[in-house]
Amino acid sequence: MTGGRPPATVDREGHTSLLLRGARVVTPPEGTGYLRGAELGGLERVEGVDILVRAGRIAAIEPGIAPPSGCRVVEAEGRTVVPGFVDAHTHACWAGSRLDEWEARLGGAGYSELLAAGGGILSTVRAVRGSSEVGLAAALRVRLGWMLQEGTTAVEVKSGYGLDVEGELKMLRAIRRAAQDWPGRVRATACIGHALDPEASDPVGRTIEEVLPAVNREFPGVTIDAYCEEGAWSVEACVRLFEAARALGHPLRIHADQFNALGMLEEAVRLGARSVDHLEGSTPEGLRVLAGSRSAGVVLPVSGFHLDGRYADARAFVDAGGAAVVATNWNPGSAPSPSIPFALALAVRHCGLTPAEALSAATWNAAQLLDFADAGAVAAGRRADLVLLRHRDERELAHTVGGRPVLAVVCGGRLVESTGP
Repeated sequence: MTGGRPPATVDREGHTSLLLRGARVVTPPEGTGYLRGAELGGLERVEGVDILVRAGRIAAIEPGIAPPSGCRVVEAEGRTVVPGFVDAHTHACWAGSRLDEWEARLGGAGYSELLAAGGGILSTVRAVRGSSEVGLAAALRVRLGWMLQEGTTAVEVKSGYGLDVEGELKMLRAIRRAAQDWPGRVRATACIGHALDPEASDPVGRTIEEVLPAVNREFPGVTIDAYCEEGAWSVEACVRLFEAARALGHPLRIHADQFNALGMLEEAVRLGARSVDHLEGSTPEGLRVLAGSRSAGVVLPVSGFHLDGRYADARAFVDAGGAAVVATNWNPGSAPSPSIPFALALAVRHCGLTPAEALSAATWNAAQLLDFADAGAVAAGRRADLVLLRHRDERELAHTVGGRPVLAVVCGGRLVESTGP
């Protein structure tokens, strides 16, 4: 479910190749596996080079490349080129609006309080159940376009607002449909343990006995996710789901420690989850356990910004040797932002990452988490997913807040965004 086949041409004018001339390339180093600990900040920087793109891939990076026949030339003028961003945690497939809920929270209502009253995730569940697959796909397609304008060229999109067999399959099909029309790549995740359906007498049992087998039949091997929190799925329920999913060959991810450290982080590590996401409420010991495991730690600072001012301690996690990933968590309730640059700015200010670490966490490490082996770095032979910044120093990505740092985007070799200086 990746979408985005390499185009035959690089723009609407029919050019067959693209040359970014006079660029400053900043990239995580190519390697194998996650960048951990001190490795995370080890960016490579090369001044004054040209980047030739042909047939959807980077053909060469060197000074003084002569443009071949039929080539589109973009003058970088010393501006910085970084890898296309990889947003490894989003809920970008949804219906309805949560603006009334937002106003209620501005008036003092708590997130858990709203969830218990049938709001929060459950209000979006009702809207999704009332929407068609075609409608969900159309809305997601628009949001993918917004993300592309922000520099995101690969993304994970979760289901989780269906909760029953029909709703979850409808969401996964909508994600697949939208991905086919997007030049970037989409990785779907079945977040079937997102909330407890109040209309079900045994929501956990129904998910394990009905929803999981249906997802397995139509989407074998898709990652299974759940939200472990007070008022949502308990540790015991998540473990039951994950053991059943693992027996069917599904990778695992978990939302844990957003508000309370309930012990799911440690269980996820024991079960070999690919990642533990949120971590705002994690204990120092929990972060050390995660750092010493093979699981990535995904920090979602837009949620802290929008909800309660709490942020994951990514500094302690990275210093302990952890594999950190930064993502937007874009959703209608707790993280209303499609912007990786904004998430990076927050991760540096509030999670303790350096600008270089944050960039690697949202490119190379995020690509590793989603199994996009040719994403996350700028090098000859790799897929041409590139972001040309307005700036000549990549640190401006985290320093400047509220502007448009992206001047142009190359996605699968196609120039998809060019807005002028």
